[in-house]
Amino acid sequence: MKKTYTGGCHCDAVRFEADIDLSLGTLRCNCAICTQTRFWPAIVAPDAFRLLAGESELTEQMLDTSNSHYIVCKRCGVRAFGVGHSPDTGASAYGVNVTCLDDADLDDLANSPISYVDGHRGAWHVARTAIGS
Repeated sequence: MKKTYTGGCHCDAVRFEADIDLSLGTLRCNCAICTQTRFWPAIVAPDAFRLLAGESELTEQMLDTSNSHYIVCKRCGVRAFGVGHSPDTGASAYGVNVTCLDDADLDDLANSPISYVDGHRGAWHVARTAIGS
């Protein structure tokens, strides 16, 4: 069931809310930046994400200029969300870092299905339900 969550970065300079259905699952990407920063996103449509505060505190790192915008807080360096574009459809989506949600139930997170994507080889848009599948 879709629920409105609030969240933000570590220093609270960046605040957002997003409508997320955790039962639909989350992603784990094996690219270097997602692995090293432990980015764990739930994907939401642009109209389901609202930046509440901190737009001036955000900076963008373009590590993969074709598809993803790595947005971090200038103060604390946390990536609370990102913006990506499907190479197949061109559609935009937000990746909300579920570890940055204030009010996510730990059981809901633990029970949320995880799809694994191979961002290391540029195939992040091809989700697998288990590593190696």
